[in-house]
Amino acid sequence: MNLKSLAEALGLSQTTVSRALNGYPEVSEATRQRVMEAARQHSYTPNSRAKGLATGRTMMIGQVIPTTLRHEMVNPIFGDFVAGASQTLAEFGYDMVFTRVPDDDESRIYREYHARRVVDGVILQGPAISDTRIPHLNGIGLPFVVHGRSSGVDEPYSWVDVNNRRSFQRATQFLIDLGHRRIALLNGLEHMDFAFRRRQGYLDAHADSAIPCDPALMCSEEMTEEYGYRLTAGLLRTDQPPTAVLCASMIAAIGVRRAIEEAGLAMGRDVSVITHDDDLSYLRNGGDVPIFTATRSSVRQAGEILARQLVAQISDPQNAPRQTMMEAELVVGRSTGPVPRPDATTGAG
Repeated sequence: MNLKSLAEALGLSQTTVSRALNGYPEVSEATRQRVMEAARQHSYTPNSRAKGLATGRTMMIGQVIPTTLRHEMVNPIFGDFVAGASQTLAEFGYDMVFTRVPDDDESRIYREYHARRVVDGVILQGPAISDTRIPHLNGIGLPFVVHGRSSGVDEPYSWVDVNNRRSFQRATQFLIDLGHRRIALLNGLEHMDFAFRRRQGYLDAHADSAIPCDPALMCSEEMTEEYGYRLTAGLLRTDQPPTAVLCASMIAAIGVRRAIEEAGLAMGRDVSVITHDDDLSYLRNGGDVPIFTATRSSVRQAGEILARQLVAQISDPQNAPRQTMMEAELVVGRSTGPVPRPDATTGAG
C-alpha cells in the first residue's frame, strides 16, 4: 500500500496523512492515532529515503555515548528506554544512530552532527546537576530532548523526567511511618541530577519528621548489584545497623537482598527495603505481589514520550520547549514491615 491508497482508505487527504505520520503538531492526536492504527493494519511503512528527500531531513536521531560513562545508562535500564524510544520513532519513519566517543569529544560530535546534517535531532541522556551539553546544544540549534533534568541550567529546554525528589520523599516517609529511624540511602552517583534529587527527597522526609540524618548511612556509587551487596553487608556489621534501606535501583536492590540473607536476616522482617523500579520488561519485580516495595515508573514509557516530543520539535522548531513530569507510584511489596522490636537481632548473624 502506498500513501495515496492509505489516504483513500481513511477518507483523508494525502497531506493530512503525511503530516500525521511525520508528527506535525497541527494534526490532532485523535487523527494521528487513527492514521497510525490504519498504517499498522495495512502494513504501511513510510520510505525513509523518500521522506528525507521530500522534507530535507535525514530521518535519523542521534545519541552520543561517552566511552568512560559510569552511571545507569550502561545497565539494562538503558535498553528499555531505547526500546520505547526506537519503537515510537519508527512509527514516524525515524531510525536511531549511536556514537561512542571519548568524554572530551562529545561537544565536537554535536557540532559535526549539525554541520554535516547527520541527524535531525538528539536524545540527551544522564544529565549532570549543571550540564554544559544543554546550553551547547541550544547554541548550535540542533533539536534535542533531555531524559532527565539539570538543576543548574536556567535556560529553556525540553525534557522528560520522573519526580525523583517527591518519590524518594514518599518512600522515606513510608519507612518513617513504619517506625524506622535508621534508614540507609544507597544512591546513584550524586553528580547526576536524578541522584541529587533523590537525596534531597530523603533529606526532606527526615526534616519533616524532625529526625536527624546520619551521614554514615548515606552512600553514593554506580548502581550495581555488587555495590548494593557490599555496602549493605558493611552497614549490617556496624554497632548501629540500619533497620531499613532505600535503594536507587532494582539491580542494586538485588545485592541488598543478598547481603541481608547472608547475614542470617529476613528482608521485610529484620531489615526493610524500598527500591526504585523502572518497570523493566525483562527484570520484573515479582508477580501479583511485588518482591520489593518500590517507587515505580516505566522507563520504556519515558522513552515513548520523549520520542514524540522530539519528533514534534523537529517538525516545528518554533514550538516552545516542552517538559513532561512523570510521577512514580509507590507499590507495596514483601520487602517492608514495621521496625523490629528493640530486642530483635538486627546485626550480622
